[in-house]
Amino acid sequence: MDNRYSRQLLYSNIGERGQGLLGEKTAVIVGLGALGSLSSEMLARAGVGKLILIDRDYVELTNLQRQTLYNEEDAELKKPKAVAAYDKLSKINSSIDIEVHVAHCDAGLIESVAKNADLLLDGTDNFDTRMLINDAAFKYKIPWIYAACVEGSYSSAAFVPGETPCFRCLTPVLPTTTLTCDTAGIISPAVHMAVSNQVTTALKILTEQFTAPYHMHIGNVWDMDYMKFDFGNMTDSTCPTCQTKDYPEINRTESSAMKFCGRDMIQVIDERLTENIVTETLEQADIAFKKTPYFIEFNYGDTRIVSFSNGRMLLHNVENLNKARTIVNQLFG
Repeated sequence: MDNRYSRQLLYSNIGERGQGLLGEKTAVIVGLGALGSLSSEMLARAGVGKLILIDRDYVELTNLQRQTLYNEEDAELKKPKAVAAYDKLSKINSSIDIEVHVAHCDAGLIESVAKNADLLLDGTDNFDTRMLINDAAFKYKIPWIYAACVEGSYSSAAFVPGETPCFRCLTPVLPTTTLTCDTAGIISPAVHMAVSNQVTTALKILTEQFTAPYHMHIGNVWDMDYMKFDFGNMTDSTCPTCQTKDYPEINRTESSAMKFCGRDMIQVIDERLTENIVTETLEQADIAFKKTPYFIEFNYGDTRIVSFSNGRMLLHNVENLNKARTIVNQLFG
């Protein structure tokens, strides 16, 4: 057994058997911001055999206050978070397998990775993607672990098909707020508390030691408040995910444009807009652009646009979907 895990091997709840199990398992992390970047680092250091990382965004200077895996060079280069995470994690633990997807997590992608995974971890900042993860987890009978934080507050819970209610069942009692990190802020200790709960639960699940009672953990680091409640008996008998198995989020027709949570940024997906098409169009329109190994960046009026090679565009300083679609149509027809 690799000596790097010696202190973990000494911990009676892990030991050689647990470490062996960790090395055989695959964990998917959706979203590599504050939550996902930290959980991916903890799992890499713990020796989880394979990590599959999904993120659609890139590193910015404002991320560095809480997204501890990244540095100023990543922000200056505007590296996609999945790429930056791979660079860092492969140097932290070269013995594990790391697969990255610089992509929006849609139904096709989450289904393709969930089929061969042992665990899904939520590192997202929006309700819709969490509901999609929930559907995929229960469809393929894979545990997943929710985590969230804003201001000084945090929450976390694990959902296990066949054992617990699903996330959709709990939505009436989950903490509700319109606040986001981009509107209300966040302090790093809240992130670490959410992820500490999330990764501890992940280690229990991956070493086959996660059992009832099943709790939702909620706290506030600033006020030093903490509570948990047992949700094991809160299944909704009409739930379309874990009861009728309709999986509405997986089967939903996804919009080609969507707003990022709490930010004046819209994502537009149009598979026709390949790197060559975008480059040729900008050159013909005499619009200056910067090309990186990961995307093309340019300005159109007051809008900063980042275009990825797969037809996905991020439009900054845009408040509504119609305006975003209009801009893309004006540029590319």
